[in-house]
Amino acid sequence: MSPIRLSRTVEIPDGLRISRYRKSPELGPKVLFFSGGSALNSLCKTLKDYTHNSTHLVTPFDSGGSSAELRRAFGMPSIGDLRSRMMALADESVLGHPDIFRLFNHRFPKGGSSDALRAQLETMAQGKGELMSEIANPMRRLISNQLGYFLQAMPADFNLAGASIGNLILTGGYLNNHRHLDPIVFLFSKLVNVQGTVRAIVDEDLHLVAELEDGSRVIGQHALTGKEVPPLQKKVKRVFLSASASQPEPTPLSVRKKNRKLIESAELICYPPGSFYSSLLVNLLPSGVGRAIASNGCPKVYLPNLGRDPEQYGMTLDDCLDQLLAQLQADCGEEPTPVSSQLNFILIDSRQGNYGPLPSAKRLEQLGISVIDTRLVSKASAPYYDNALLVAALMSLV
Repeated sequence: MSPIRLSRTVEIPDGLRISRYRKSPELGPKVLFFSGGSALNSLCKTLKDYTHNSTHLVTPFDSGGSSAELRRAFGMPSIGDLRSRMMALADESVLGHPDIFRLFNHRFPKGGSSDALRAQLETMAQGKGELMSEIANPMRRLISNQLGYFLQAMPADFNLAGASIGNLILTGGYLNNHRHLDPIVFLFSKLVNVQGTVRAIVDEDLHLVAELEDGSRVIGQHALTGKEVPPLQKKVKRVFLSASASQPEPTPLSVRKKNRKLIESAELICYPPGSFYSSLLVNLLPSGVGRAIASNGCPKVYLPNLGRDPEQYGMTLDDCLDQLLAQLQADCGEEPTPVSSQLNFILIDSRQGNYGPLPSAKRLEQLGISVIDTRLVSKASAPYYDNALLVAALMSLV
């Protein structure tokens, strides 16, 4: 049978659809986000009121903060962004597990001595202590078991100051499951009743490399975001992933079959705001991602950043659109792929949003991309997106 594409007129916000999803979020639409970092975490707290079927393919390449400490110690993918996204989507109602939620969000004090912090961790691994004793078995045994694996493998000089207990549990589970992320991410999700699906785009220990317009290279996600080091002063030409940080060269990698199926079954695909290269574009680098997107006939929407993203130094919205489409098209090889199979809409609020010059209407018409200009920023949220308005707009498109 030949596929049939249907179109409909969309009202934004669509009060009827929004009301229906809010009444039965467990039956909500499969909205898929390519993201990383914390940019979407507050949005997710609103999103889970409308759908429990969202999918979040997250970058595991963070090289800063406590995630960097874990990566250095164990040679593993970053798990901090996975944990924070799962916590944002966790069931925080009385039907969830608030005691486990508190534990997974707990951090050791930054000023504690190494001996005192290790003693606290050993107590937790025995299933004891204030936070652990509130959790009923068998969940407590499952959690303490993962902490036990972490303790066994933890280097003597590992710095526990400021460490997230959730990150330590995920690391212990990763080591316990033969250095595979999926089993412990699944268990973690069940323990806090994550209302959606969160997965790493790939399960490998790789380093993000940015090649700048002058030919120089910046190695590590933390060096792009402008948070831990000074912001970029040159335009990014391209990014790639490398197995080595000392000798960075592009490492071939493919999207996993289970992630490809999630992309192919989504009912709406969103390229969301966040760090343009280290959160969005890096998710599209694995071979097969662009083809999976193109094979899915669902709507695809790009939601540009508001204001200044340090990674977008020297870039206009046209430049961002070019980079996004170039990466998606590159995965399809020489086979002609219409832009409309990879991007249909750009969602903006031109009255309140700061995007700089917008792409010309003529160019967008040639590409087959439509601009949806609607209210996404409120007085209370400015200069950022209003989560309620943004979720309402996305839900109206499905």
